[in-house]
Amino acid sequence: METASKLLGRFLIWRVKNIPQKQFTLILSFIIGLGSGLAAVILKNTIHYTQQLLTGRFTLEHQNWLYLAYPIIGIFLTVIFTRYVVKDSIGHGITKILHAFSRKGGYLKPHNTYTSIIASTFTIGFGGSVGAEAPIVLTGASIGSSLGRMFHLNQKTITLLVGSGAAGAIAGIFKAPIAGLVFTLEVLMLDLTMASVIPLLISSVTATTIAYFFLGKSAEFTFHLQEQFLLNNLPWYIVLGILGGLISLYMTRGNMYVEERIAKIKNPYLKLLSGGVILSLLIFLFPPLYGEGYTTISALLSGNTDAIVENTFFYNLRNNNFIIMGFLALLIIFKVLATAATNGSGGVGGIFAPTLFTGGVAGFFMAKLLKELGWASLPESHFTLAGMAALMAGVMHAPLTAIFLIAEITNGYALFLPLILTSTVSYITIMYFEPHSIYTKRLAKKGELLTHHKDKAVLTLMRLNKVIETDFMTIRPEQTLGELVKIIAKARRNIFPVVNEDGKLLGIVLLDDIRDIMFNNELYNTTKVENLMTIPPAFIEANENMDQVMRKFEETGAWNLPVVENGRYLGFVSKSKIFSVYRRVLIHFSDE
Repeated sequence: METASKLLGRFLIWRVKNIPQKQFTLILSFIIGLGSGLAAVILKNTIHYTQQLLTGRFTLEHQNWLYLAYPIIGIFLTVIFTRYVVKDSIGHGITKILHAFSRKGGYLKPHNTYTSIIASTFTIGFGGSVGAEAPIVLTGASIGSSLGRMFHLNQKTITLLVGSGAAGAIAGIFKAPIAGLVFTLEVLMLDLTMASVIPLLISSVTATTIAYFFLGKSAEFTFHLQEQFLLNNLPWYIVLGILGGLISLYMTRGNMYVEERIAKIKNPYLKLLSGGVILSLLIFLFPPLYGEGYTTISALLSGNTDAIVENTFFYNLRNNNFIIMGFLALLIIFKVLATAATNGSGGVGGIFAPTLFTGGVAGFFMAKLLKELGWASLPESHFTLAGMAALMAGVMHAPLTAIFLIAEITNGYALFLPLILTSTVSYITIMYFEPHSIYTKRLAKKGELLTHHKDKAVLTLMRLNKVIETDFMTIRPEQTLGELVKIIAKARRNIFPVVNEDGKLLGIVLLDDIRDIMFNNELYNTTKVENLMTIPPAFIEANENMDQVMRKFEETGAWNLPVVENGRYLGFVSKSKIFSVYRRVLIHFSDE
């Protein structure tokens, strides 16, 4: 019998002869859509049945002490799984995909095709206050990456397949094909071309069909448009957009701050305990923070505020509207802390669901507050949806995704105008304070973020070690002009780095600077190199990204700059070499 590798090799040869690359990419996008859709169905069901098993028998009127135990148990199981089974970090899934695009040629580890599903089931099923969307997006993207590498496709095609997996994952988990497509173009920043859109569409539609087949055709949230949209309410949607942008800023910075504080705890079990205790106490006091929080959104859309205070100390005060208002305000404040505590302590989940939850609560809160104050009578369900769109546009910097996702998951297309207005205002508001989304902020600091700006994207894909030239002949500072002339006679370059015995760069000697004296024999033994060298206008550190390198060239006007690592000389970078590599990467990066 032939081995699997030989069979694959024969198939690859047959495929090249019989199936053109573009058609093969479309076939793979269909397969990726199937895989992403099935993964979304599996994850939704495992989380749902885990939560039902753990909380299905809880009584409505009483606080349930098991809320104090479940989240810690879930995070403990997740940490054990990631540390001893996976032996790899699988959190912050969407940031990992963006990093894979910019630094790894679309490569994602094969275990990501299933490990995120298992880990996020432990985390969210036991009450972790995060969403399943980022884990399933990482799963879908990993399916695309694995297939691309298995069939030995080029980097550009693998990147497209990774995007197809992400689009299929969003489409499958929300049953929203347009949102899946737009998410990939807007958040993962794939280029909008026909070559990229068709595979994304195929994957999205396929995954959505799979979700419909297994989960039914109903939308994620039940919503009936009982009141028509009124133009008179437009000013209040603008106010909600501004409020949404400010809450998005709080959510982005608050989440990162708390996660960074917890990350400073080096002992993983002490970290688990610290975050787990915070999370458990918050869920015990505010049960709507348990899990994704989609039941709370459904309750708000139906106007059932009683359901929000079930299992809480506030249940007997549910008829007091101002108590309900205070409870909702606390949910907005503490959801950020609960989400950060979940991820920071070792849980696996995303920011998608917390964003929708916080936005829905904020929109409902604003509409209800204005009604209680007698300032305006606003449809609370409309503002709940608009608030969800506002937070998504702000936190993720993805207004188009917000508009289409909210419309698709609620069948609320009649609210397109307020969704567009609120999302746009929220996005403009947060952009004034925060130019990067919660997904891209860490990568942007390192210069590892691909963007739709073609020049910056190409620079991000370039590696400094690919443009370093090392054929420069070095010289010691104590050597003489005569010895330097002998080196010049053998050299091909006109720059000579001056290094000490430890290899540290002290300066450079330029051939043009010594041309007038290099043939004066009287100076050969009396003139030292240290008296001839000059200091370069700038040094390039070995860990700098290409955007920083180009900035130094622009600021100094230099044509060549030395590269050092902790002061030790490594080589030179020249503009001509950068332009040559830039052209190669641009040709590879651009579409035909």
